[in-house]
Amino acid sequence: MPTPSWYRLDDARQCLILTLHVQPGARVTSVAGLHGDALKIKVAAPPVEGKANAALASFLAKAFNVPLRQVTVKLGSQGRHKVVEIERPNNSPESLLAKWASL
Repeated sequence: MPTPSWYRLDDARQCLILTLHVQPGARVTSVAGLHGDALKIKVAAPPVEGKANAALASFLAKAFNVPLRQVTVKLGSQGRHKVVEIERPNNSPESLLAKWASL
């Protein structure tokens, strides 16, 4: 089975790279499903002064059970389309979709 296009594992660097579509200003921060080749995440923070990026990083750190310092927005810090890197994640990317599907 092919790997979904919204993430890839970099075994050499021990990191997970996520392609995300982020919707700031939502009621609650949550996974909203797939959006084309990206995973859509709604963020309960406004897109002002980095607040949405900080809320996204915090959500992903909790979801992958890693310290906040291991989550980095690599591309798209000013837009909705983002590439995020998570160093040494403790949970699989499929766990995000599984949690979303169970809601």
